[in-house]
Amino acid sequence: MIEEVKKACEVMKEGGVILYPTDTIWGIGCDATNEKAVQKVYELKQRFDKKAMLVLIDSPAKLEIYVDKAPNIAWELIEVADTPLTLIYEKGKNLAENLPAEDGSIGIRVTNEAFSQALCKRFRKPVVSTSANVSGEPSPANYSEISDYIKENVDYIVNYRRNEECKANPSAIIKLGSGGIFQIIR
Repeated sequence: MIEEVKKACEVMKEGGVILYPTDTIWGIGCDATNEKAVQKVYELKQRFDKKAMLVLIDSPAKLEIYVDKAPNIAWELIEVADTPLTLIYEKGKNLAENLPAEDGSIGIRVTNEAFSQALCKRFRKPVVSTSANVSGEPSPANYSEISDYIKENVDYIVNYRRNEECKANPSAIIKLGSGGIFQIIR
């Protein structure tokens, strides 16, 4: 696993796009602070509506680096979550300008899965995590369901957990607002 983490980090440092296992389903990823790399992901997914993509970080301690203000409820939700949870914050910062949604919001998930956590820790930056499919197509539950188009158009495919056939699910998504107000998206 360590060698795969190193190789994926090298590719992302060069502005490349990777295909990798996450704490949910397989994802397309890149350096979340690199505008050109983020644009490559939008193009690969054929997503032209600027629908925001989420990012992974390895520790809640890093949250304040990438979010303008994390409401108190965010810390509570992260602490009690026993399954993958993406929180949408009102305003992101220190990220590629083309990554947040049009309203400036950003989805961030603290990953606890071994590979994606090691990837984020070694990379020392947030990593884009969007489903490994063309926008509008079904999200693949595992590696064997990822289309050849996606596999052929990334810069690196992580060679880890490719043979798993378990039914993975996307994360829960909660949008946080001011004053402790939140909305369950998924």
